[in-house]
Amino acid sequence: MSTISPPQPNEYAAFTAGYVARVSATDVISVLHAQTDDLRALLSGVTDVQSQTRPAPADTEWSINEVLGHITDGERIFSYRMLRIARGDTTPLPGFEQDDYIVPGKFNARPLTSLLDEFAAVRRSTLSLVETLDDEMLSRMGTASNNPVSARALVFITAGHVDHHIESLRTVYVGQ
Repeated sequence: MSTISPPQPNEYAAFTAGYVARVSATDVISVLHAQTDDLRALLSGVTDVQSQTRPAPADTEWSINEVLGHITDGERIFSYRMLRIARGDTTPLPGFEQDDYIVPGKFNARPLTSLLDEFAAVRRSTLSLVETLDDEMLSRMGTASNNPVSARALVFITAGHVDHHIESLRTVYVGQ
């Protein structure tokens, strides 16, 4: 598949529209390919101590490591949903509470490079799936978090979610 057309609004929940909008006018596959390098470049000057430090009180902001752990966990979940829906599985898929994954993930106990490498590995897996999906598979609809969603929308949500966090890392954490 060389390009994937943007999803229609009825293919995703309103609360994910911001993620979809971040990439709807671009080649989403190219965005997915570029984001690993974008993250590495953005965080290249960050030390492990900096990456493990929260910029605000513990209850309001995650550390860089926790952001990376979150986007990797999110990627796994979105990709799993994408696979099930693309394969025609109509079993409703539950939501997840992102904050509940941070503490047990113990992301601040790991070096930044470990988290970047893990994200890169998960992203390669996501791309391996996305690049095999044809229009019929991408158009299939399922239910996730009690909302209808297409496999196509999940591709865009995945890219938009990471883009959102890259922007946050750039503006809140790294200052670029």
